[in-house]
Amino acid sequence: MVGAGRVGAVLASALRTAGHDIAAAAGESAASLTRIETLLPGVRVAKPSAVARACDVLLLTVPDDMLGNVVGMLAASGAIRRGQYVVHTSGRHGLEILAPAVAVGARPVAMHPAMTFTGTDRDLPRLPGCVFGVTADESERPLVESLVADLGGRPMWVPEERRTLYHAGLAHGANHLVTLVTEALEMLAAAGGDSPADTLRPLLQAALDNALDYGDAALTGPIVRGDVNTVAAHLADLAEATPQALGSYVAMARATLGRAVDDGRLLPIRARRIAGLLDAAAAPELPAPVETTSPRPRR
Repeated sequence: MVGAGRVGAVLASALRTAGHDIAAAAGESAASLTRIETLLPGVRVAKPSAVARACDVLLLTVPDDMLGNVVGMLAASGAIRRGQYVVHTSGRHGLEILAPAVAVGARPVAMHPAMTFTGTDRDLPRLPGCVFGVTADESERPLVESLVADLGGRPMWVPEERRTLYHAGLAHGANHLVTLVTEALEMLAAAGGDSPADTLRPLLQAALDNALDYGDAALTGPIVRGDVNTVAAHLADLAEATPQALGSYVAMARATLGRAVDDGRLLPIRARRIAGLLDAAAAPELPAPVETTSPRPRR
């Protein structure tokens, strides 16, 4: 393993438990060395080139932007050999990034776990059932299926040209969810809530389950109902109490608005009024439209 970050140390530990011999690991930072000591006790720590020379399957778990340089350096130094499997865990990259290794006869694999990691043993019980976004040639599939099975996961085969889109979907769903939830916590705290997380937890868990099961049909709330006055009140209070969250509220409200119109649940006239409010919130120097009709009943 080259790169004892949050992902690499956990995967190597799980593979070791499944019976694989971890020949050596490379890590330079204090945090990386601590992960190796904690999750891979007794495993030899060595330079990346020595690690590559010591193994049949080379696991590269370095950051995306470093991956190309690491592969190029190891291939140029002669540390990668013909017939060796070179497996990286980048979500964004596929096989093209491993071209220097392929040029010397290595067998390339992209194998990305669709999971967030802490880099501790808390991650190990989360691996069973985890999906791995995999890109590999047909001849490498038996090894990939074996590794993923040993990790308790299941493969999702991603074409080379769709790797970035695959990774964007994960980042949009997981990373942006953290931002969204954090901003919602800030709003509830500003409203005087003494335990915003306890307030949100059952609501968010139900919303997530419904969204995963039913997609757009799970949408609820003032935009889907066409409650123009409620949206206007939200925007006014956010601008005053939590202005740092106003931009993302507007962006997500616009996306929700478009989906509600596309599936026919929101009349175009109400959609236009809400869109006007959102435009005004994004450009506060413009006067906001005034709602003059009675609000629709909740449904």
